[in-house]
Order: sequence, then structure tokens, then C-alpha cells
Amino acid sequence: MSTNPAPNAPAALWKTCLDIENQDAGHYLENVNRPLIELIDGAPRRVLELGCAAGHFGAVLKERFPGVSVVGVDANRAAADAAAKRLDRVICARLEELDFTAHGLAEHAFDAVIAADILEHLVNPWRLLERLRTLLAPGGQLLASIPNVRNLTLVSDVLQAGRWAYQPQGLLDITHLRFFTLAEMRRMFAETGYQPEKFGAVISRGLNETYGQHRNAQSATIQLGRLTLSGVTPSELLELCAEQFLFRCRPVETSAPRP
Repeated sequence: MSTNPAPNAPAALWKTCLDIENQDAGHYLENVNRPLIELIDGAPRRVLELGCAAGHFGAVLKERFPGVSVVGVDANRAAADAAAKRLDRVICARLEELDFTAHGLAEHAFDAVIAADILEHLVNPWRLLERLRTLLAPGGQLLASIPNVRNLTLVSDVLQAGRWAYQPQGLLDITHLRFFTLAEMRRMFAETGYQPEKFGAVISRGLNETYGQHRNAQSATIQLGRLTLSGVTPSELLELCAEQFLFRCRPVETSAPRP
């Protein structure tokens, strides 16, 4: 029996989506995470955007905050070239290999650091978050969006169908290396020296009806196929229906050791 794919079958994702540096720029969506922009406190003057892709998010920042300077970082060459036409400066490099000093990223240089859907792509996001604290100016803010692995659709697929199907984008983007629940997101920030001060969620399109139907119930029963969850609280409902969570964080001030 032949195991070769049909002539017109799409190429396997691992063959087309894992060459991060050389991916076609068209792979990057033009969608901008506007709810994350709404979490920004004040009008930043100097912003570092991690995983800037083709620069659409940074371009909206520049429209929203006239005079802001946006430095982007992305490992994909084609995306970095496109972003360079929209942002003030773009560094083409892998984040975990980025030498801040060599690229002129000085301590306390940025009012805001944007980490929109990027931490989950890293081997060690904890270490990067620690390093980023040195780049934030006093009173600076970290804005992050992170996919939610406790999403009801994802959990249902695992439990009922045994599927954990990687995709080109979304919750199971094949380039994701780390997976977080809301509790683990908060734990990551706490362990790396940040205090979340503002929080938001983006509800999955496919779960909008479920969320709207039960959001005012103190204890809900939710059924999805053969999966039934009872006694679901409002906070649990939010976690089950969220596609991603959004945070505005500040570095925790540490007291100098006593002599």
C-alpha cells in the first residue's frame, strides 16, 4: 500500500511553517490586537515590540500615539523587511539570542514593551521576561497577550476526539512551544518579577454564544458534545471561553539589601 500523499494534498505543516527565518511574509496576518492596545497606560514615547511580524501593530501604535518611536524585533527576514517600512527601527533576530547591548537596546530605554502572542513561541520565556525588566524605564509597562490552553473547544477536542491538531495560526499554532492556563500565566509573571495590574480576555468566536448564554449565571451547566461541565462559576466560564488573555504588568520594585 502506498503511503505517498495524494498529488493535490497540502504539504504537512511541519514542512511549511517551521522555517521561521525564511517564512514568506504573507504568512503573517494583518490583524491587530486592538484590545491589547486599549490596555496601554498613558501615551508611551519609546516602545519595544517583540515579534513585530510585518509591523501592523506598531503602525497602529504610531497612529494612536503621535510621536511615539517603535523598535520592532522579528526573526523572519521577509516580515522584518516589511516592518522596517512601518516602524522606526527593526532588528531581525531570534529573541532568545538577542544581545541587547550589541543592538543598542539600553537599560531603561523603553516606556513600554509589547509581547503580543510571542512568549508561547519561546523555549524559555521566563528568562526573556527577566531580561526585559532591565530595558523598562521607571514606571514602564509590559503588555502581553498569551493563548489560553484551557479553552473549551481545545479541551473538548482532546477529551472527546483525541485530537491535538496543530494549525498554521491560532491556539495550536505549530510554532508554539509553551502552553499556559491563566493560573500559569500569572505564575510566570510573578516568578519573573512582574505584577499584573490590568487584565483582559478575548473570547473565541466559536464560544461567543456559550459565553453570552451563561455569563450571568452563578453556577452554569455547559454541554459540548458528550462533555458536560456542571457548577461552572463566572470566572471558570471566562477561562473556558477565552482564546487569549491580555495583561498590563509593571516590574516589581525590589528593595536594596541592607548593609
